[in-house]
Amino acid sequence: MTAPDTGGYVSTLEEIAAHSGLDFLRRIADGRVPQPPIGHTLGFRLAEVAPGFALFTTTPAFRHYNPIGTVHGGVACTLLDSCMSCAIQTHLEKGQGYTTLELKVNLVRPMTEATGPIRAEGRSLHVGRRSGTAEGKIIDAKGTLLAHGTTTCMIFPL
Repeated sequence: MTAPDTGGYVSTLEEIAAHSGLDFLRRIADGRVPQPPIGHTLGFRLAEVAPGFALFTTTPAFRHYNPIGTVHGGVACTLLDSCMSCAIQTHLEKGQGYTTLELKVNLVRPMTEATGPIRAEGRSLHVGRRSGTAEGKIIDAKGTLLAHGTTTCMIFPL
């Protein structure tokens, strides 16, 4: 399904269900499936996936600023939600879906347009039949921790 206002693409449930979670995400990372609209909106992309791991990259910009002159905390929350939940998605079999149930984020350093490129790395901690948990961190090019978090996702048949 094409979203004309963003130029993005959203896969159908049938397309998602036809692939394992890892294969579906690999198709996004390598360009066989377009990056989702939220990536276009905030300027981030799924760059790498492996079993239990998902990496998103971006560079904070002025367009991400809040009224107090730093990158809005919602950008970090969105990046962490994306990398952590996708780390869980890498474990899903064909026909399975998921959604975030709970998200906990700690913003430990401010981000600005001077921060430079950042990485949001998600790693699964536990994935069962009905739920999965993961942790994530956002780091800059020097390896400085900017934010970290945890999530719980519900797993269900599509």
